[in-house]
Amino acid sequence: MADQHDTLLRQVEEELRRERLEQFWQHYGIYVIAAAVLIVVGVGGYKWWEARSIAAAEEGGLRYEAAVLLASSGKANEAKAALAKIATEGPEGYAQLARLKLAGEAAKAGRREEATAAYEALAEDGSADPLLRDYARLQAAALRLDTADWTEMKNRLNPLIGDENAWRYSARELLGLAAYRAGRLDEARGALSALATDPKAPPSIRERANNIMSLVVASELAKNAPSSGGGSVGSTDSLNKAERPVTPPDPKAAPAKGDGSKK
Repeated sequence: MADQHDTLLRQVEEELRRERLEQFWQHYGIYVIAAAVLIVVGVGGYKWWEARSIAAAEEGGLRYEAAVLLASSGKANEAKAALAKIATEGPEGYAQLARLKLAGEAAKAGRREEATAAYEALAEDGSADPLLRDYARLQAAALRLDTADWTEMKNRLNPLIGDENAWRYSARELLGLAAYRAGRLDEARGALSALATDPKAPPSIRERANNIMSLVVASELAKNAPSSGGGSVGSTDSLNKAERPVTPPDPKAAPAKGDGSKK
């Protein structure tokens, strides 16, 4: 008798569950179907967008390489037109690299104002990669070295010399050189001596820092020595060596850390 009672209870419970399920489906079935359709469409749409993004990036990379090849082959006008098109129509990453390349080509051709304006525009573009924005700031500062005063150079370079900045060593080198050229020998010595003795700094930058330091020391000696009719302070070759331009990042590799990896 107990078994029959238990069986009856189970049948009643199953019937109640079935009725509840039917009621739920009558009220909400359409929403369940719609949700399922949206999931399928969403996954399919994402896969389509992903495939299209990859294809666009590959095409952008090929177009960028072709433009760079034109530039290296001396076809400046064709390269400029190709890079300008990538900068306005290409995938975001390659568009930024094209803008950098255009600025670099302008600087190489001696069009400093055009190059500086292009670098500064990229540096102020909030949508651009922070690493490239800081690189553009560094290059704009380098182009302003001959004409900017000490205050302007400090304002341009101080945001780049922090320990977490990827371009800190190049920025510190440029700041020391700017201080030397402005006659701020104490600031130049402080920046360059720290850079020259920093084991984490790239060897080429440490070498150039030592070269500029020799000019700083010669200037200090000349300043403190009795006047003897003047004499040349440091060699032009040393100064030119210290002012080598910063090497741009390799677009085919992951964005390089330039001066050293972040801490």
